[in-house]
Amino acid sequence: MSAVNAVAVTLIAPLAALGIYFIAAGTWNRPPVWGVLVVLWLFCGWAAATMDRGLIRERVKPGPGSRDHLTRPVGTVLLFAHWILAGLDVGRFQWSVVPETLQWVGLAGYALAMAGMMWVMRVNPFYSSVVRIQSDRGHRPITAGPYGLVRHPGYTFTIFGVLSGALALGSWVGMIPLIGVLPLFLRRTLIEDRMLRTELDGYAEYAGRVRYRLVAGVF
Repeated sequence: MSAVNAVAVTLIAPLAALGIYFIAAGTWNRPPVWGVLVVLWLFCGWAAATMDRGLIRERVKPGPGSRDHLTRPVGTVLLFAHWILAGLDVGRFQWSVVPETLQWVGLAGYALAMAGMMWVMRVNPFYSSVVRIQSDRGHRPITAGPYGLVRHPGYTFTIFGVLSGALALGSWVGMIPLIGVLPLFLRRTLIEDRMLRTELDGYAEYAGRVRYRLVAGVF
C-alpha cells in the first residue's frame, strides 16, 4: 500500500465509524458525538500530515509475523456492535440514558486519550497495529516520552479512549460489547511484553527499569 492510500484510509475511517452510529440512531442531532468525530478527524489529520509514512503503512497494512490473531478482528466486531447498539439506543429505542454532562466529560476524556496517542506515535515509529518483531524496520526498544512511565502506553490510551468515547456516545447499553475490550488488551499486552523480552535486544534491560506495563503502580 502506498503512503497516499494509507493516508486516505486514516481520513476516511472516522466517517465510516461514526456513520454507522448515526444510521443506527436515525438522527444527526448528537453534539457530543459530532465532537468525537471532530477529535478523531483532527487526530487522523495530524497523523496524515506529520506521522512517519513507514509507520502509517505498518499500521494500515502491517508486515508478517503477528503473534496475536485475536485482538484485531474480535476488537473490530466489538466496536461495530458498540456503535450500532449505542445508536439504536439513543436514537430509536432509548433503552438507557447517559446524562449529558457525563457525555461531555466522556468527550473531554476521549480528546485526552487521542492526545496521548499522538504522543505515543510521535516517539515510537514501531507502534504497529499488530504484535510482531519489526526486523524489517530496524525495531529497537523505545524508552522516551510515555515509555518512561509504562511499557505499553499506547494500550493504556486506547483503553481509556474507548471507554471515555463510549460515554460521549450517550448509551449505557452500547457499552455492553466493550466488556470484552479490557481482557483483549490485557492478553495482548502480556503476549507482546513476553515477545519483546525474549526477542528484542535491550528490551529486558528496559523492562527492568520501567516495571509497569499499563498503569504505573498497578499493572
